[in-house]
Amino acid sequence: MRLAVTGATGFVGSHLLDVATAAGHEIVALTRREQSPREHVTWVGGDLHDRAALERLVADADAIMHVAGVITGHTAAVFERGNVEGTLAMLAAATAGGVRRFVDVSSLAAREPKLSLYGASKARAEELVMRSGLDWAIVRPPAVYGPGDRETLELFRMAKLGVMLMPPKGRISVIHADDLARLLLALAVADASSAILIEPDDGKPGGWSHREFARALGRAVGSKPAIVSSPGIVLRLAARADQFFRRERAKLTVDRAAYFSHRNWVVEPKRAAPPGLWHPRVETMQGLADTARWYREQGWL
Repeated sequence: MRLAVTGATGFVGSHLLDVATAAGHEIVALTRREQSPREHVTWVGGDLHDRAALERLVADADAIMHVAGVITGHTAAVFERGNVEGTLAMLAAATAGGVRRFVDVSSLAAREPKLSLYGASKARAEELVMRSGLDWAIVRPPAVYGPGDRETLELFRMAKLGVMLMPPKGRISVIHADDLARLLLALAVADASSAILIEPDDGKPGGWSHREFARALGRAVGSKPAIVSSPGIVLRLAARADQFFRRERAKLTVDRAAYFSHRNWVVEPKRAAPPGLWHPRVETMQGLADTARWYREQGWL
């Protein structure tokens, strides 16, 4: 297939490019910065608000895979522009370019739009996709990890230091980026299920408690960390401190602290991928160990 991809230079998008090109597909990918030449990948310079670039991106595409999005911001306007207006622009480009298949990467945060600005923006973007009239599929990933991820890197570093500051008591689902990429690719084909919303995970029923996942991270880096469950107010205070010291580079914003503190980020079994379409291949303990090894090789850990 010829696939038009946004967010290809990000964490999930880079794994999608690896999986898709390995399977022999041709990729046309949007980028804001110049990229090195890559076999089976055509780079299109521009962003989600560049109409001409989007026209070039979707030309002759068999499917659109909209991975790009804003996960960190300090105002509603930042999320609105990146996640809502960006999705609307891609839907308009798909319609104008005659591309029917549209695969959208959302987030579990969209289930609780009142918790965070991020979740609210993702929920509004989902509504746009569902009302688009296109042949759509929406994927709501839980926490995504794997080589190249700078978000969960902070957790690996805490585990290595021996003290893990975790959210209040609750449970999460997780998925390896390669497994997520394979699901997105499976949904891009014309005969895949349409008008479908999927919440994928690593196959662990009921997900992971925060303490279970902290211990798993400890095993991945060869430590037995002390696990400290922090009340939501502590996370919010930490977020304000991070924002004060690192400004725009802050990782733990007040908005992110709000949804980190939620007790249930476990996928809904009723929203699992259809049988025969996809199943996870990466066992999480092995995936965490491989990710930790990659971090060490890059000098990140």
